[in-house]
Amino acid sequence: MANIDLAKVLREHAEWLETDAKEGKRANLSRANLPQALLSKADLREANLTGVFLMQADLSMADLSRANLSGADLRNADLSGAVLSWANLAQANLSGADLSKADLTGANLSSANLSGAHLSMANLTRANLRGAQLSGISLSHLSLRGANLAQADLSGTDLSGSDLSGADLGWAILTGADLAGADLSGANLSKAEMPDGTVHP
Repeated sequence: MANIDLAKVLREHAEWLETDAKEGKRANLSRANLPQALLSKADLREANLTGVFLMQADLSMADLSRANLSGADLRNADLSGAVLSWANLAQANLSGADLSKADLTGANLSSANLSGAHLSMANLTRANLRGAQLSGISLSHLSLRGANLAQADLSGTDLSGSDLSGADLGWAILTGADLAGADLSGANLSKAEMPDGTVHP
């Protein structure tokens, strides 16, 4: 997709949102090549961004709630303060992305790559992180209540002080992870590989 008029796409999408899809046009940037795009504070709720290339793009404070970003390339993108609640980020590449203070409530991050991502003060309540790559990052003091972390790679991850109550950690890899002060009440740890290398019953 070449020669995209982003201003026009955003304008038509805003009209689509404001009129409950009666006028305007839903933003469709599927597989668009938009490296370093400036989309700070953009309203892209429910937009189609499947497979979009947004490496190093500025999406800080953008509203991407319920947007489809499956398979998107968001390496080193600035998503600080972005609203990604209930967005589809399955298999997205978020390595090195800044997700600090982002709202990822209920987001689908299954099989996503979050290696090197920054998630300080992010909200991951009820997020689907099944099979996600989270090795070696800091998830310290975050809300992961009810999150699906089954089969996720959390090796060497800092989970100290995090709220993991009711989370599913079945078959997760927690080798070398820091769980000091983490709330694991009601969490499923079935067959999880624990920090000391033992496998939970």
